[in-house]
Amino acid sequence: MTRAVKKLDLDPVTVRKARSLARKAGRPIVNIARQHTTVSVERAVLRLAGLAGADTEGIPWVNRLADTVRADVGLEHGLALPVWDALVRGEAEDLSVLAQKAASGSVTFRLPEGRDAVRARAAARKAAAAGLKRVDARRRERDRLIKRHGDPEQRPWIYLIVATGDIYEDIPQAQAAARAGADIIAVIRSTGQSLLDYVPEGATREGFAGTYATQENFRLMRAALDESSRELGRYIRLTNYASGLCMPEIATLAGLERLDMMLNDSMYGILFRDINPIRTFVDQRFSRQIHARAGIIINTGEDNYLTTADAVEAAHTVTVSQLLNEYFAKEAGLQDWQLGLGHAFEITPEIPDSFRLELAHAMLARQLFPDAPLKWMPPTRHMTGDVFRGYLLDGFFNLAGAMTGQGILLVGMMTEAVVTPWISDRDLALQNVRYVLGAAGNLHEDFHPAPDGFIANRARQVLAESVELLDTIVDDGLLNAIGDGTFGLMKRPQDAGRGLDGVARRSAAYYNPAIELLEEAQ
Repeated sequence: MTRAVKKLDLDPVTVRKARSLARKAGRPIVNIARQHTTVSVERAVLRLAGLAGADTEGIPWVNRLADTVRADVGLEHGLALPVWDALVRGEAEDLSVLAQKAASGSVTFRLPEGRDAVRARAAARKAAAAGLKRVDARRRERDRLIKRHGDPEQRPWIYLIVATGDIYEDIPQAQAAARAGADIIAVIRSTGQSLLDYVPEGATREGFAGTYATQENFRLMRAALDESSRELGRYIRLTNYASGLCMPEIATLAGLERLDMMLNDSMYGILFRDINPIRTFVDQRFSRQIHARAGIIINTGEDNYLTTADAVEAAHTVTVSQLLNEYFAKEAGLQDWQLGLGHAFEITPEIPDSFRLELAHAMLARQLFPDAPLKWMPPTRHMTGDVFRGYLLDGFFNLAGAMTGQGILLVGMMTEAVVTPWISDRDLALQNVRYVLGAAGNLHEDFHPAPDGFIANRARQVLAESVELLDTIVDDGLLNAIGDGTFGLMKRPQDAGRGLDGVARRSAAYYNPAIELLEEAQ
């Protein structure tokens, strides 16, 4: 990983204090996550155990089964004991039949006790272990393919989005993008899917400004990019979104289908989709445990804050979020190489020294997280429809990425805010990236800002403001800070938001075999 160590001469005591405060701010949230469960966490266990498919109305069997168990015994004990108790008792020969019987009302669930509970626990653990074994096999498969085909020679990796809404149109566009130089293909998710409390089933062709995240769509695109990897002689990575109300389930499906990266931010759903904070933090902890096991790189969403708040005034909130995301990720078992922490090129271009400010913020992130593959996001807020201005802004963005040693460079589109990009738009955007990286890709080796100059002083100022904000958050509590609009100017109280009715406080009898196995391995 490209490093920017000591280029900014940051005070190591201040850096340690920032991380210590992030841990103090995040620890109560982890405790809350350990004390609660959600419908999606429980459905993820069923998916890990192999339950798939949907009824004639398109409602997934995991939802049908979960809803029936919840109605009979509640959610607070988890689904594992009641479900596998029913299987051990002979109510059905497998999960699929049990889900169908549950939907028709021909089976009643109970919370087993004594020896019955011991047998149910053992059966549930065995089923979850089999699912994790499949996830482990897909991770080893990725390692073999990377060894066979190789990684891209250059850093940053070039990340490009496809978003037609039709998986069968996405595939040729993704393959064309890989041939034109993209290293990572992100299939952007259909508008509104994050608010669905179920994961659609099968291949889909009718998404809105994106394609639905489904297991079959994951499988189809992964297979297509494996073909491209063989053709091009480098491993092409696949990205989707583990966010929204079904974050744990989508993370599980990503592990089962060998996705390589997933957008997975600790606060994005709270701030920008008005999903209940408790629901989100419980879901994100489980999803990150799955990502850690699957060897998936997460991409966080700090760039979104700068689409609603001023990128200069709110720069420290990005740093604070990065530090919190780092703490939550590592607590869940993720390693540095899996932390695609986000930040963005969103300072108003008309501000004097805007590019120097961008370099300061990018270098601060690079130095704070030297072993993380930072995800550098292109300008979107200030794209006006003037494609010539937009192309120039994207060129400056690419140059900033080269100068500061970013790990993942999302390709900017000059037609942002005009149309969903055409293949020709993507080709021009990739030409821009290839030129800049070819001409200046190693400029970070030579670029050393003056120790007491504008860039270094600005970075130290943002870090100091971050420490000050973290001090306040530790005193007031992160949930209160979110409720007060600290991040992205969005006020999201902990007792409101979508999905709150899908949260339950764990009982003394709660059992989740997936969490047990994941934490044992961790």
